[in-house]
Amino acid sequence: MRKPEIITYKGKTIVFLDYSNLKTSNEIIALIDEGSTLIRSKPVNSVLSMVSVQNMYFNNEVRNALQENVKMNNPHVKKSVVYGLNGLISVMYNSFIKFTGRNMKSVKTKEEALEYLVS
Repeated sequence: MRKPEIITYKGKTIVFLDYSNLKTSNEIIALIDEGSTLIRSKPVNSVLSMVSVQNMYFNNEVRNALQENVKMNNPHVKKSVVYGLNGLISVMYNSFIKFTGRNMKSVKTKEEALEYLVS
């Protein structure tokens, strides 16, 4: 099972949630829950988070789990970025942002995501 990662880039600590190519709601929701627990264990307004959603399976169950956890994580997140949006996930992105209140930037590549977080 995939786990949240703590990575360091240009001296900054980043929580990386890699949902890319995950194909079942169970594995995605497990990573959502574990990532959320990690983020909420950090001080308020301290987390830099990066999320990859390339080729990720998506349905209403996944959407609901993401929305619920992102709302709970909001106080802990200083800056957030997502990359790999396409298909249904791309369509849902704007409504997701409105619902959660998260200011999450969307970029095309991991490199752009990393640079955004440290800028």
